[in-house]
Amino acid sequence: MGNSLQHGRRRTGRACLCLLFLCWGVTCPAPARGTTLAEFVAALRVKARVLESSAGMKSGFQSFNTAFRFQPGSVSYSDYAVARLLFEGARDAGFWNLQWRITNLPPNSDNIWHQWKGAPAPSASKATAIAECDELSALYAFLAMRAGVRGVGLLWPTSNHTVAVWVIRQPVRDIRVVVPTTQIFLDEADLFATTRFDAWRQKHIYEYSRRDVPDSFELPGALIDYFLRQADGYAGASNIVLQRLRYLREAVFNGFLSSDGAAREALKFRGALRSGTPEDLAALQNFARDMRP
Repeated sequence: MGNSLQHGRRRTGRACLCLLFLCWGVTCPAPARGTTLAEFVAALRVKARVLESSAGMKSGFQSFNTAFRFQPGSVSYSDYAVARLLFEGARDAGFWNLQWRITNLPPNSDNIWHQWKGAPAPSASKATAIAECDELSALYAFLAMRAGVRGVGLLWPTSNHTVAVWVIRQPVRDIRVVVPTTQIFLDEADLFATTRFDAWRQKHIYEYSRRDVPDSFELPGALIDYFLRQADGYAGASNIVLQRLRYLREAVFNGFLSSDGAAREALKFRGALRSGTPEDLAALQNFARDMRP
């Protein structure tokens, strides 16, 4: 009885507040709704399926197959599309605007999710969250696991560095694909599946099975909308263009370039492309536009 009365008073109070807003000529604000992790992951899988038809995804998968000579049926194009989408979004200075910085936090993605939960309105020139290499690698592995890509874990190629590794099972010998979530110890030619690190330096790669946040964990709807729009605007471009844009974002985050200077560099690179795909040209144009709001 007491709980019902208290609940009724709360509802009455909200109704009175809304009437007061209306009297002042102000629309009563609707309660903001977040997006759960489960909803976000489902949306990413849909995006990945759409991106399977893009030039960048197709050329990336062709290069991927050529480099590793996978046995037929050992890796699906759909899994690759999810793995590549997550890589380009969740890496340092990728199109979800994460930024690498030493944090001395545990090797999981908990703190990234909690930064995202309280993130202000996203901006192309500012980081959405700060994280160290092991946190970024854990984020990638966690999202891959939730999105259905099996065999992704963590590798320590040196004592002070962490990357993700995707283990692809084959009858004779497994293949380990390095997923460099930062460019530490790497250069611009090192992309998804770089061979710069010895993927077999570690005897075992354990699939990342920790549930860093539950499926019900909510993030701001505006942030998730931004992440999905970023996937639309960039994820269909080629590896080379995405890598160039990653370096431009990093320069803006670290104060080496202004956002306007990065936009000019992107347009200059766009003008120099003689055989750019529509997705490449659009990504560079989108970047210049985003950096000049």
